[in-house]
Amino acid sequence: MAELKKNAFFRKKSERQVTDTEAPKKTWWVQIRLFPIWLRIIIVIALLALAVAFGVMVGFGVVGDGKPADALKWETWQHIIDIMTGK
Repeated sequence: MAELKKNAFFRKKSERQVTDTEAPKKTWWVQIRLFPIWLRIIIVIALLALAVAFGVMVGFGVVGDGKPADALKWETWQHIIDIMTGK
């Protein structure tokens, strides 16, 4: 039994030496992207805009006790700008 383990060890060692001495094959390939970079950027910007709109609606509707749809109206933002500028 010990002799078999010893032979297996030397066989594996000799196989390693053969593979180590061979020159590694260079693989050339072109990576095909599933989504182009410009589309990724557009998707990230769109998701960011949706997250901001959802956050404003939740903040205005839940925290501010208003209607969530009112947070997206221009009059609401004009009122906020007027308060900030002191008009």
